[in-house]
Amino acid sequence: MSKETVFTDLIRKHQALLYKVTSVYTDNKQDQEDLFQEVVYQLWKYFDSFREESKITTWMYRVAMNTAITQLKRKKKRPEALNIVDVLIKQTDSKDEVFEERLRLLYQHLQHLNTLDKGLIFLLLEGKSYNEIAQITGLQPSNVGTRISRIKKKLKTNMTKN
Repeated sequence: MSKETVFTDLIRKHQALLYKVTSVYTDNKQDQEDLFQEVVYQLWKYFDSFREESKITTWMYRVAMNTAITQLKRKKKRPEALNIVDVLIKQTDSKDEVFEERLRLLYQHLQHLNTLDKGLIFLLLEGKSYNEIAQITGLQPSNVGTRISRIKKKLKTNMTKN
């Protein structure tokens, strides 16, 4: 099988992963599509350098998040520019209004986190272990645990105030 075919199949198989990452770091559909294309380009650019020392999805998360963060730095977007609440609410099949309101409130508070903290919480919500998060972000697992603990505490404090 050719390199192009393998890569195309990989992108098709894991496009939901890429869309999730791009939705966290953009505030509208056009920016998300642009970021998605940039992520795919970066994945292609570094596809030959993947050494299979980790899972392919771990590598993809890392490239996608690094690309998103780099794009944010380039554009110097405001931290409050994220508007993923509407995207996530539309994606939920549930019509549970209490759940939707809680989700909206959570993501409203997540908008006030810095870029790295948003990424850490995103990966945690994706069900990633501290070790996987450490591989993706380049942090030590103990540092990941400490940072996530602090983020949770900060979110809890902020959410109970309101």
